[in-house]
Amino acid sequence: MNYSGVREVEVVVVGAGQAGLAAAFHLRRVGYRPDRDFVLLDHSPRPGGAWQFRWPTLTYDKVHGMHALPGMELTGADPRQPSSEVIGAYFDSYERTFGLRVHRPVRVTAVREGGEPAGTEPGGAPGRGRLLVETSEGNYAARALINATGTWDRPFWPRFPGQEIFGGRQLHSAQYRGPEAFRGARVVVVGGGTSAVQQLLEVAPVAAAVTWVTRRPPVFREGPFGEEQGRAAVALVAEQVRQGLPPRSVVSVTGLPMTEAVRRGRESGVLARLPLFDRLTPTGAAWDNGRTVEADVVLYATGFRAALDHLAPLRLREPGGGIRMDGTRTLRDARVHLVGYGPSASTIGANRAGRAAAVGIRRLLERDPQPAYTEPELVGSLAS
Repeated sequence: MNYSGVREVEVVVVGAGQAGLAAAFHLRRVGYRPDRDFVLLDHSPRPGGAWQFRWPTLTYDKVHGMHALPGMELTGADPRQPSSEVIGAYFDSYERTFGLRVHRPVRVTAVREGGEPAGTEPGGAPGRGRLLVETSEGNYAARALINATGTWDRPFWPRFPGQEIFGGRQLHSAQYRGPEAFRGARVVVVGGGTSAVQQLLEVAPVAAAVTWVTRRPPVFREGPFGEEQGRAAVALVAEQVRQGLPPRSVVSVTGLPMTEAVRRGRESGVLARLPLFDRLTPTGAAWDNGRTVEADVVLYATGFRAALDHLAPLRLREPGGGIRMDGTRTLRDARVHLVGYGPSASTIGANRAGRAAAVGIRRLLERDPQPAYTEPELVGSLAS
């Protein structure tokens, strides 16, 4: 391949949220220098990862399990301040403190096989050369890649019969900006995760009526989430990944934390869940057993999927739709590590996975055959 106009680096990190910043921190720790040996690319307009897009009424005191980035604690935050502002300022300070030199806004459009310049040693998995990372600021030729793109860019919209004839408004929780837009409305909230619960509890006091529907009965978690529970949760998610299946959602293996607000919501009946409806009608939702609910708004708090489309040219996916991994390393390409994916899809898990990816890449590039990462390192990583 002709590398004219292509910048060569050892590692490209894609995404500057919790996972990407942790990976960049540990790349520095193992000897790689920002903007010389590795580059950190982020498509967002400012620091904060997905947190910068959270709704303003999600104040910092409502955030559960936000773990500090490696090497720098988050201290002195006003619990009444929006979490987007608190964590955005924290990430900004972190980037500057450690000189991570994030390139933004930069969109990564594709990662593909890039070959190897003549006269140099191959840099990736056996028999492979560099990866070509195509971006909006130009192209990079990298010996390895850490992907930390998270899920925010891929909200999951379920499909139901009748969606096209429903006369009200339909939106995803990613578009939620606070309860005022629902004042006086009859609202159906779809989804059994933390966002569904938080947004339902906010909307209920101002809405004319709220209805909560979930595919499965929600499981509320009482008490602390310790090492044993963390190990079991990691094992469940890791098994999905080993089988080449898309990883399960965090809440499906950890349960919903029983906060005081949740307890009050259950006692008041706001969190009285119904099974998922069978179809939408022009005026609401309907079940095959004859139940109907009138609605003006359907809010889909149905989660997100991993934002990995730019990796499609590498053909990493298995027939089951997932990406098989050994720790953070993808089995189909040893040069590619995913952090914040599968067993590391939590803030503490992302921190640990960032370190594992940095160490694993250093060993790969130095031709060290030692294993870089084991699942026990992530014990408790899904506690958040």
